[in-house]
Amino acid sequence: MKKNERIDRVELMRTFVRIVEAGSLSAAARQLNTTQATISRRLQSLEAMLGVKLVLRTTHAMKLTDDGERGYQHAKHIIDAWLALEDGLNVTEDEPVGTLRVRAPHAFGQQQLLTPLLHFLARSPNLSVEWMLNDKTVDFLSDNIDCAIRVGAEVDPATVSVLLAEVPRSVVASPALLAQFATIAVPEQLSSLPWIAVNTFYQHNVSLSHQHSREPVTFRSRRD
Repeated sequence: MKKNERIDRVELMRTFVRIVEAGSLSAAARQLNTTQATISRRLQSLEAMLGVKLVLRTTHAMKLTDDGERGYQHAKHIIDAWLALEDGLNVTEDEPVGTLRVRAPHAFGQQQLLTPLLHFLARSPNLSVEWMLNDKTVDFLSDNIDCAIRVGAEVDPATVSVLLAEVPRSVVASPALLAQFATIAVPEQLSSLPWIAVNTFYQHNVSLSHQHSREPVTFRSRRD
């Protein structure tokens, strides 16, 4: 790596701009909380890097050269742009900015999640949300989705999952249906019943556990 490549060009330009605006090297040193010798070395480094003289100095006065005048205008523009970049990135760290594309299931997206979404947007005025209701399995890349809210177990190990809430599930049956079958004595008999499960949430399997013993039972169901 060449010597000049290790020099902080932004710092050199910032020092040069401060010299011009402060009116002297000593004043710039005080404002930057450093020594006049350091300010002088930075100016010399910038002049050597650019290959031009930027400042003419005497014992009691300082004057910009023509190159120095042009250099100051360019350096000022670059420093202002750099500060704007820093401010923009700091805002991004502290507060969401931009557009967030979210996919949610129809039922929850319409009934359960709209109020939390409105509260979130109220706290994030610089953020907009594209709220897409779809019960299909999401493909983040092809669908250009930032995040998805779904019900059920996560099946893609490549995604990062965060538990938002527990969703209670109910198992119900009509008395007329139960009258057609023998009384259930052991969990394994449950699989003989004509189960219907929403395919977008539960897929092919029904997984239950005993309320007290937590003994699990899993079987395939008919899907609606």
